Amino acid sequence: MQYDPIKSSLGTIFNTTPRTRIIFYKLLDLILLRTWHIRKLLRSVRKSVTPGISILDAGAGFGQYSYFLAKKFPESSITAIDLKKDQVEENNAFFNTIGKAPQVQFTEADLLDFNSPETFELALSIDVLEHIEDDVRVLKNIWKSLKPGGILLISTPSDKGGSDVHGEEDVSFIEEHVRDGYAIDEITSKLRSAGFSQIQARYSYGIPGHISWKFSIKYPILMIHKSKLFYFILPFYYFFTFPFCLILNLLDVHNFHKSGTGLIVKAIK
Repeated sequence: MQYDPIKSSLGTIFNTTPRTRIIFYKLLDLILLRTWHIRKLLRSVRKSVTPGISILDAGAGFGQYSYFLAKKFPESSITAIDLKKDQVEENNAFFNTIGKAPQVQFTEADLLDFNSPETFELALSIDVLEHIEDDVRVLKNIWKSLKPGGILLISTPSDKGGSDVHGEEDVSFIEEHVRDGYAIDEITSKLRSAGFSQIQARYSYGIPGHISWKFSIKYPILMIHKSKLFYFILPFYYFFTFPFCLILNLLDVHNFHKSGTGLIVKAIK
């Protein structure tokens, strides 16, 4: 099933005004478990970096992480890269409207080609690598773009059921993925081949997180894919299911998981 067109249509709905776009960001922060994990990691990173750092958002999407970074690192400069021209233009227009354009700049570029030697102290790659065949090339470009001691944070599906693939007979829930997920050893090896030395990888989306993902993401997307009428039902659906998902997300982000369908990775140049 094509997941990106549904995401894009939701983005269009919430892009009508700056206020609705901010509401969209807040909803994504609440619903997307990976955001919980990344925000927790960013809070710990913030303690070890100096104010005024340069940040790379590698694969910015709707810009929700750039928005979060701009608030939590107010003295930083943020370069947000994305391949989609229309999305880059929409993001720049929104950040200009809310007065964040000098701090945050969106640029249309391919991560396979982009590198800005020793420019950034921090880089994010949130659910991006699973979409790119030559992922090592992207990692090398990010490594080149980081200053010595620079930090890369990654969120990506694991090979323990990422993309909702649990066996050879399963088909990925998200057709846009070129791989179903990474093993910890695999992504560690690829990061080392790209030049990174200090690498920490752990599972996310353990049992509670995976259940939450089904109720908060998978089932609503499947409903919308079946009929656009479900857009009108979603607020009522989330009214009943989100308190349950909220508890599951809290359990997932505050516990260690021996296995999980997602990976959270921190790598240092």
